[in-house]
Amino acid sequence: MKVYLNGKIVDKRAATVSVFDHGFLYGDGVFEGIRSYNCLVFKLKEHIDRLFESAHSIMLNIPLTKKQVTDAIIKTLQANKLKDAYIRVIISRGNGDLGLDPRRCKGETVVIITDKIALYPQTLYKGGMGIVTVPTVRNLCEAVNPQIKSLNYLNNILAKMEAINAGYQEALMLDHLGYVAECTGDNIFVVKKGHLYTPPQCMGSLRGITRDAVLGIARKLKISAHEHVLTRHELFISEECFLTGTAAEIMPVIKVDGRVIGGGAPGKVTKEIMKEFRKLTKLGGIKYKI
Repeated sequence: MKVYLNGKIVDKRAATVSVFDHGFLYGDGVFEGIRSYNCLVFKLKEHIDRLFESAHSIMLNIPLTKKQVTDAIIKTLQANKLKDAYIRVIISRGNGDLGLDPRRCKGETVVIITDKIALYPQTLYKGGMGIVTVPTVRNLCEAVNPQIKSLNYLNNILAKMEAINAGYQEALMLDHLGYVAECTGDNIFVVKKGHLYTPPQCMGSLRGITRDAVLGIARKLKISAHEHVLTRHELFISEECFLTGTAAEIMPVIKVDGRVIGGGAPGKVTKEIMKEFRKLTKLGGIKYKI
């Protein structure tokens, strides 16, 4: 495997950073997860825009233009001869000292990794999965805003561990008021009486690229879609439920906290959206050759 590291394509074994890098020491940095499908990088512009927005919010300079980041991603995909891939772009504050002061960091670290990914087995996409609400709440917007896709992912990791300890693969996270926020790596949607609902971004969820794509699909299919404050009760009584994310894509949910959702199988609206999303991955992106 080849990795992009600070302007060079290097072998995986040589892709190393200093132990004094503040991304390693403090999680001080931002990242994006992106997908390519058959030599088409899906929603690349949107991902890069969000990367720069996250960096701007934490006052982190990205030492490349958006075009240069695009070119570096394509170059890394081509170096690994990957038609279908998961792409991880990482920008850290760079090498500093053991203090917190970011001014002591001498230059940002830029890493791009391209590889295969499969979060869940295909059986779950056909049959649906169960999720469980965990005690760990989503970060407060006034603390580490979930809109910032930062390297500090401990909030999500703790929730993931709690789900695994309970025998589940994914966790539902609430905000500090008890309303539904999102899952550890995915946004959440429910269907009720033919309407599609998802928590508003201000409730502590990331502005998901796949989430936005689903809202666009809903408009195309003339499905009424709403950003709406949701409680667990509204999930329990929903007719359908599904998760969205770059790595997970569209994952049907058939059980929440032991309550069966709808008929206990992926619903009609979920299946329609999954079908349309698959079509979209063949259209909405930047092509490359290998």
